[in-house]
Amino acid sequence: MNSRQDQLASFDRLLTIMDELRSQCPWDKKQTIQSLRHLTIEEIYELGDAILDDDLEEVKKELGDVLLHIVFYAKIGSEKNTFDIADVCNSICDKLITRHPHIYGDVTVQDEEEVKRNWENIKLKEGKKSVLEGVPKGLPALVKANRIQDKVSGVGFDWEKPEQVWEKLEEELFEFKEEVKAKNSDKMEAEFGDLLFSMVNYARFLDISPENALERTNKKFIKRFQYLESKAKKSEKTLQEMSLDEMNVLWNEAKLSD
Repeated sequence: MNSRQDQLASFDRLLTIMDELRSQCPWDKKQTIQSLRHLTIEEIYELGDAILDDDLEEVKKELGDVLLHIVFYAKIGSEKNTFDIADVCNSICDKLITRHPHIYGDVTVQDEEEVKRNWENIKLKEGKKSVLEGVPKGLPALVKANRIQDKVSGVGFDWEKPEQVWEKLEEELFEFKEEVKAKNSDKMEAEFGDLLFSMVNYARFLDISPENALERTNKKFIKRFQYLESKAKKSEKTLQEMSLDEMNVLWNEAKLSD
């Protein structure tokens, strides 16, 4: 692995290239914090895909793309005389030191859960009015539900054991079924939301990432369906021409190839 000196040199190289691109490249000169936002989100999702695929070579490349965006934002900030990359680094360093008093202070903790509780208390002391202020409004609903539950559990608002969450899940499933029977669309949607929220909560108790779990299923479904399409094409049929029974045969073949 690279030495600390080599690591610092590579970061300095990136900063130099960013300066050159910002001053010489027409595309880079045109970018703003606002124009980069959607590109940054895209890069984060690509990094997430690489992590789910456990492709470390691709993770390395995608981390580079994300790092480029961080440096790009800092460059724009320095042009506006508001902040630069040193401010960004020092800001996160200061936060890490403040929020780890068990490392940089005289606080003693027993386990990970106590560390999380301390974090939330420290954030409130920093001026946050609610522990939920740190949950971004723009998060996908599934991720947001998980973060909300994780946040409130940090201050002790949580179930004591998974069995209690499972009972709540069964209760929400029953209530959803009742609204389905009643055919009330608005209440069905509300109860389905409660059911999903409870499922996310149960997954958290089992140390399962709901987002990762669902994305794994998405990828699995896509792979199987594309197998079905490929087989249909080889038999010179379209899916519309095939019966459901024929498609199910191919689907089961696809499952065996997982």
